[in-house]
Amino acid sequence: MQETHQQLWDKCLEIFADNLTTEQFESWFKPISSLGFTDNKLTLLVPSPFFYEQLEARYVGLLSRTLQKVYGPAVKLYYNFYQVSKEPSTKVTIKSSNPSAAVTPRPGASSNPFNHDDVGDIDAQLNPTYTFENYCDSISNRVARTIGEAVANDPKMKTFNPLFIFGSPGVGKTHLIQAIGIRIKEVQPTNRVLYITARLFECQYTTAVHRGKINDFINFYQSIDTLIIDDIQDLIGKPSTQNTFFHIFNHLILNQKQLILASHTAPSNMEGMEKSLISRFNMGVVAEIEQPDYSLRHDVLFQKAEQDGVQLPDEVLDFIATNVTGSIRELEGMVLSLLAHASALGREINLELAKKVLAHSVKVTKRTVNFEAITQKVAGYYDIDPDLIFTKSRKREISDARQMVMYMAKKHAKMPLKTIGTRLARTHATVIYACNNIEQRLQIEKQLQTDIAAIEKSLLD
Repeated sequence: MQETHQQLWDKCLEIFADNLTTEQFESWFKPISSLGFTDNKLTLLVPSPFFYEQLEARYVGLLSRTLQKVYGPAVKLYYNFYQVSKEPSTKVTIKSSNPSAAVTPRPGASSNPFNHDDVGDIDAQLNPTYTFENYCDSISNRVARTIGEAVANDPKMKTFNPLFIFGSPGVGKTHLIQAIGIRIKEVQPTNRVLYITARLFECQYTTAVHRGKINDFINFYQSIDTLIIDDIQDLIGKPSTQNTFFHIFNHLILNQKQLILASHTAPSNMEGMEKSLISRFNMGVVAEIEQPDYSLRHDVLFQKAEQDGVQLPDEVLDFIATNVTGSIRELEGMVLSLLAHASALGREINLELAKKVLAHSVKVTKRTVNFEAITQKVAGYYDIDPDLIFTKSRKREISDARQMVMYMAKKHAKMPLKTIGTRLARTHATVIYACNNIEQRLQIEKQLQTDIAAIEKSLLD
């Protein structure tokens, strides 16, 4: 009797379990289910795009060997996941990078959308969950977000055109640029908005060339009102595609259409990109999204846990936010891992479980005293909003807190005075004055001595 696709997948799970630790298997393989195996094509359902990325990064070798053993050497692996939880209509299919990778368009998309003859509305290809309301705000992304909202709230304004947003992978670029597109559609429903990755743009261009449809391809993209292209750095090393995009870019700019681009790197660092394109990227506004600070990491964790219907204890939130500093994507993955472990082990999520889960993913270090931690602790002690410390307010309680941050940053974070001033938009002389003032007051003010002792204890515990 021929084995069913579920029986075959169960065989794979047995092999995975034999070759992995219990924690690895429970976290990354048990949550996967087989959707079918037809014509050597195996389709697996995974919980999220982060899940798929982690499998491809960590376990692609084990996956490849196991699948070829169970299903045969011709097996081809595809992942399915839902862009919106429990919404099959938002399903995305991605082919494994072994032996080759290919991304298929999202539902409703056409691999050749330029075949449309009309100039009516199109599928914007926007994820409905990527809104400004769901986008956590902090000093690390505030400039980019503020400019993005300005563009979104007034689509006719072309002051920031093109808008070029860059930052390391996983810091929230995709969420932000799609939030701009969603808001534009809300403000101006007839605006033809399109979100696309540079990789899919390249695939469409190649298809158009092979089919002799390059004019249709160009005409379609020149009809867009707001063109949003993600991972624009993927066009590096593709001169023909760059040349075509250059002409599309010029046409849209000349006709007062909005371009929004996102990249892992700033235009000035794009070796392999045509100089003519780099100059166009720089003609508008270039905004960086920095690595998430503690405040943003904490807010992202809280929001992700809330969306997944789980409440994380404060000590767990603080522990993860302190130790997982790489990207927002990693933070969301930590919540997923915690949920998987808690469910598999039948345990509540607590600090002990969090330490165990993080031990497999990041190097947990002793609490680092940095500028962000100091700002949070000082603001918390004085019961003020941390953001007020960065303002020009001269209110006594805010000014005192600001001076305390300067003093602590010099003493415990060992930061240069000029760097402290830059972070707070103050001069070098202002920082010197603040530190000297604190040191002089310490000799005669008992309350200030108490304040500093309490803040230092919270920083160093």
